[in-house]
Amino acid sequence: MSQITIDDIQASLKGFFDENSHTKMAVLVDEKTREFCYPIIEDLLPEHMVIEITSGEINKTLDTCQSIWQALTDAGFDRKSLLINLGGGVIGDMGGFCAVTYKRGIDFINIPTTLLAAVDANVGGKLGIDFKGFKNHIGFFKDPNAVLIDPVFLETLPEQELRSGFAEVIKHGLITDKDYYQQVAKKGLAQDNWNAVISHSVEIKNEVVKQDPKEGGLRKILNFGHTIGHAIESFYLDSENHLLHGEAIAIGMICEAYVSKKLLGLEEVDLQEICSTILNIYPELSIEKKDFTSIIKLMYQDKKNVANFLNHSLLYEIGRAGYDVAVDEKDVMDALFFYLTLKR
Repeated sequence: MSQITIDDIQASLKGFFDENSHTKMAVLVDEKTREFCYPIIEDLLPEHMVIEITSGEINKTLDTCQSIWQALTDAGFDRKSLLINLGGGVIGDMGGFCAVTYKRGIDFINIPTTLLAAVDANVGGKLGIDFKGFKNHIGFFKDPNAVLIDPVFLETLPEQELRSGFAEVIKHGLITDKDYYQQVAKKGLAQDNWNAVISHSVEIKNEVVKQDPKEGGLRKILNFGHTIGHAIESFYLDSENHLLHGEAIAIGMICEAYVSKKLLGLEEVDLQEICSTILNIYPELSIEKKDFTSIIKLMYQDKKNVANFLNHSLLYEIGRAGYDVAVDEKDVMDALFFYLTLKR
């Protein structure tokens, strides 16, 4: 497991560098984190170089990885070097992937700058890139040397990005902790203690990952909302209806809560509670009925599937999830129709 620190970033970085030494150091950023987040840490770092890539899930590809590997190679980075991933889920996923493949592996740390990265994407050791439109199709399980979390970076976020990360906070409560879910759902994005929210979500995810590091069983519950949500995200990735990850997962959680009612006996009152919470926070997506088949087709690339079964992680009740639930295409079709019928 990674060393995860939730503290003032100055203290966290000092603690890390006091205990570790590297021959060379690079900070991976995109144009947004270079402008808004890099200045927060620039003077806290030893001598280093900056590698800038273009932001967005659509750029989480092998082509971008090649540009990162080339920059490291041109600068003469050896196996005792360090890559600092300063950004959201895309930076953490791709930066980690590049670090573990460069010269068969160099050290890397994550400094998450989005809520999504702080509570989910940078925690748990999943690294990956997209391939031909399929989410995280190529990747590894490898923990960063450290994850340094400071809620100060949330102050740099537009509301849409904060909302995207909040979907994972909601999910953590839904799958393991009803009291936590009710607490965060009540306040929505107007949380008065993000440190506590981040800390509790990290604790939930770490406890699950500790029991199942390679996603052989229990860890799959963390994918609630993601089987349908990832397919929706992938389908609209290169369109005018492009969604942030959490926005797609929010829709996925509504759809999979509907399937949970049908297959695992989730109570109607719980389904309506989940729908109400999500619809009050997330914008509506006008999914075209003609696109349902294409969205379902994308679901067959989900990594939890075995043979031709669409395996889902679903809810028995708010606060308790199951995994490896076989769901047929009709159930998914019905769930997508259900989403379209909901009124705000």
